[in-house]
Amino acid sequence: MKRFDFSRLNAIFVPLLAGGLGLIIGAFVLLALGANPLDAYVAMAQGAFGSPNAFADTLVKASPLLFVGIGTCIAYRCGVVNIGGEGQIVMGGLFACAVALTFQDVPATILVPFGLFAGFIGGALWGGIAGILKTQFRVNEVLSTIMLNSIAAYIMSFFLNGPIMDPTSLDNAIRIPQTQRLPLASDLWRWIPTRFHMGIILAIVMAILAYILLWRTTIGYRIRAVGFNPRASHYAGISVNRYQLLAFLLSGALAGLGGAVELMGVTHRLFSDGSAHGFTGNAGFNGIVAALFGGLHPIGTVPAAVLFGGLLVGANSLQRTVQVPSAFITALNGLVVVFVVASQTWSKRTRRIDANTDLVSTPATQPAKEALR
Repeated sequence: MKRFDFSRLNAIFVPLLAGGLGLIIGAFVLLALGANPLDAYVAMAQGAFGSPNAFADTLVKASPLLFVGIGTCIAYRCGVVNIGGEGQIVMGGLFACAVALTFQDVPATILVPFGLFAGFIGGALWGGIAGILKTQFRVNEVLSTIMLNSIAAYIMSFFLNGPIMDPTSLDNAIRIPQTQRLPLASDLWRWIPTRFHMGIILAIVMAILAYILLWRTTIGYRIRAVGFNPRASHYAGISVNRYQLLAFLLSGALAGLGGAVELMGVTHRLFSDGSAHGFTGNAGFNGIVAALFGGLHPIGTVPAAVLFGGLLVGANSLQRTVQVPSAFITALNGLVVVFVVASQTWSKRTRRIDANTDLVSTPATQPAKEALR
């Protein structure tokens, strides 16, 4: 009789439990600050989901997180780590901005797809650099992607302080590092009067396509095989370097697409405060956490991104309602991140123990089959 697989339930409930523990610890911090935790969390929930406008803002905030999260899932399934979402979002936004400013007289039916495609290419190129460093020169991808984040921020600052700076700022001798307002034809479709735009729909479509790629195609099977055991994949005739590079390209492309969506759907101009965070809003890092919360599965990342988007949007309402310092919002996000990451470590250890048990009670090929599901 086949034993029930509890690992699937763990993938759902363990991250939820971890997030709940983070909120419980946050409640004690609120008590120490003299605030009522119940009132605070009710205000946060209402701020994120309490009205059509609030829910629209949550979905808008979730959109770049979802793009980065899907890319993180693809990279993880191939056994590589992409922490370069910030830089890839920036490069995607920069490429999309260049297209929108160059072809201002092009109709929306052409400009919008080309702008999104440019963002996709920009992110892929930036992710591909880390992939080449990894596969050809054995450079640790964690180090390379983090450094590429800073390089992307400097490149954006260079262009925003010169070649593509808003001409109005130059005429008035006010050097604000931002572009002019992009042409209206480059705006993503929006549900007026809310800020909801088609970016979240595109992100969900990408999540479905990523699932199909990873679990319903030969390429996806090889990507997951490389992630499970690179050495065995090499002996089986799979080019490990090729699929690791492909994973970086796809992961970076999705993050870059998220940058294009943020530019064309929300900000409508590229800007900088001297770092990448001014434009990205830390989506490159928060998207990784959303992927972890979603069990590193493209479909699971969808509700996880919405949940984290709600946390980020609702935090502003919490701060206004109970009058807590803004630093608490950062601390609350950090608590949730710590518990979610810790839950992933615990889940990996549990799966390793189960796999060792299966080695004794089942044929030798069974653990590999389970890992590649």
